[in-house]
Formats: sequence, structure tokens, C-alpha cells
Amino acid sequence: MGAVNVPPPTTPPEVTPPAGSRPGAEPWLSVVVPAYNEEKLLPRSLRAIRESLAGWTETGRTWELILCDNASTDATASLAAEAGARVVFEPIRQIARARNRGAAEARGHWLLFIDADSFPSRELMTELGETLQQPDVLGGGALVELEGNHGLGLFLTRFWNNVSRLTRWAPGSFLFCRAAAFRELGGFDESLFVSEELDLSRRLKRLARRRGQRMVILRQPLLTSARKLDLYGPRELLRFCLRYLRRPGETARSRDLCHIWYDGRR
Repeated sequence: MGAVNVPPPTTPPEVTPPAGSRPGAEPWLSVVVPAYNEEKLLPRSLRAIRESLAGWTETGRTWELILCDNASTDATASLAAEAGARVVFEPIRQIARARNRGAAEARGHWLLFIDADSFPSRELMTELGETLQQPDVLGGGALVELEGNHGLGLFLTRFWNNVSRLTRWAPGSFLFCRAAAFRELGGFDESLFVSEELDLSRRLKRLARRRGQRMVILRQPLLTSARKLDLYGPRELLRFCLRYLRRPGETARSRDLCHIWYDGRR
């Protein structure tokens, strides 16, 4: 199947709104965090999101925080609720489905998808806020910076950042777009187990071109964890990258071939 029709948001349940949001008001930005068994890193990630958006609160820009629990078996949902996030659930384990489920509940004019092992800075969110005020911007992403000093990680992030600048493709760890455009395009393609963000980036680019708008890659980087390097090591990651380069479509549509994202190791 291809992209799915993402319904407009339903009436949200009664929750304690996070700082920066106003009950009953449509927020300017909806931050959507997909998460599976993220109790180790989630508190730090949600804290970074709140702190990085403190400047928005001071200037009156409103936002909401939505976490989609993707069938977690740990304390992910309760930790998110304690942090003030609105928690929704997606029972089928797939990143694209979790992102779409979170977006279906979002009320904001803009959507921002951030991974649960990523830590945005105040500088990054300030640049984002300035960018979203530009009428010719349809969406975009940010450069990526890995924690630690992994040689392979430094190479891969440098390579990806160059590709991202050139193509205006957004990383899944930090992708933003107008909510109306997201719904017009049907959201993330649920036939993909990885690279759904690249597919959406390409479709957003085509839509932007037709509308005389543009995609933007922000200059400030997003700090994200290097846990896949720690868990799987360079050899396994390189093996996946080579397989993906040889057979991208087949690989992206196979949960088994994308085990690095779906075997549950944390």
C-alpha cells in the first residue's frame, strides 16, 4: 500500500496541557514523538523538547506535545504522561504507522516529528520558529549530530548531512511540514518499514515545486543518540546499508530486513 489518508484530528481527551499550549486553542505547532520501549532516553528527550521550546512560550507561540506509544512493553506511556505529553497508541509495530497515528491527533498548523532518542537545542527550535513564519516554506528538516565520537557515526552523519543539504530531504529524527500539506499527501507511506521520511520528503518537494514553495534544511543540528552503533556495531550497520543500496525497495518493505529498527533491542 502507498500513503494513507490521514484523518483530521479527533477531539482530544482531557489532559494537562504542557507549557506553551492553551486549552481549546489550535496550537501553532504539534510535536509528534513516536516511541517504542523508550523509557531509558524518553525523559531526557521530552525534557529537551520542553526546554528548547521555552523561548516560544515567552513569545506567545503555542505548541502541543503528542507521544504515540507504538506497542511498548515498558514505562514509555506513563513517563510521557508524567512529562505532560498527550499519549496516543498505535498497536501495530511500525514507525510510519506510529507517526501517522500521532499526526491524526495533532491540532497544530505545523507538524514536527522528532524521534524519542533525539535532543533538540533551544538554538535549533529558535531557527525553526523563524523558518515557520516564512510563507514560502512548506517543510524541511535539520542537520544531524551524533553523540559520542564514533568514527563510522561521524562519517555517516557527515555523508547524510551533505545529501540532505543537496536534496532537501529531511531526516526522520526531525521532519517538519504544514499539517494541511501532510494530510493532502496522505502522510507517511505505511508500506515502508524504513525510509518513510525520505519518501515523504520527495513528495513534499514535488508539492512545494508545484506551489512555488520550498523545503528548508536548518543550519542548527539536532543532537541524537548513537545507540544503534553501540548495539549493532559498524559491521552490522554497514551490512544493512549495502543491502539497502543494492535493493532499496525490497529492503524498506521488509520488516525482517529492517530488524535494526524492529528487533526490540534498546
